[in-house]
Amino acid sequence: MSADSGLDTVSITMKPVLKRQYHAGLGMLRHAVEACPDPLWSAGGHTSAYWQVAYHTLFFTHFYLHGDQASFRPWEGHQGAVQHEDALTSPPDPASTRPLLPEPYSRDAVLAYWQVCADFVDPAVDAMDLGRADCGFWWYRVSKLEHQLINLRHLQHHTAQLVDRLRTATGTASRWLASGPAPGA
Repeated sequence: MSADSGLDTVSITMKPVLKRQYHAGLGMLRHAVEACPDPLWSAGGHTSAYWQVAYHTLFFTHFYLHGDQASFRPWEGHQGAVQHEDALTSPPDPASTRPLLPEPYSRDAVLAYWQVCADFVDPAVDAMDLGRADCGFWWYRVSKLEHQLINLRHLQHHTAQLVDRLRTATGTASRWLASGPAPGA
């Protein structure tokens, strides 16, 4: 590509990498969701149930793939009329009359949201200005590129958390995906 194309070197080299890593991380998350036995899906014994961690992971992956908070459009199945719409337990707001958490999401609902996120990766990354000095979310003081690396780490962190729960409960190993499908594949 020529320098006149308007695309900087970072975008040319990093966008395909980001797409593959998002698809790999999401692929591993999908496997962890599909392999979870029904009793583990809503089981207690942890601060947050399996379904909560899975939904939280997708919610923030989706959210931070957007250009900024104002451009975010929640998934159609999202339960937003709660105190903690990302589904993870945090201290309640005593002034709120809203329920603390959404009703538990079924595996099918989480997989439907997973598909929305997976389908959103390529167009979202294509639209990003990875050379942007700010990420578009005021509470993070990092560049757009660094913010995407943070988002990928978050996806991987919680996927590993679910994989560990799965392995502990069932002895089932998760498959490792080093990279997702090549863009355009």
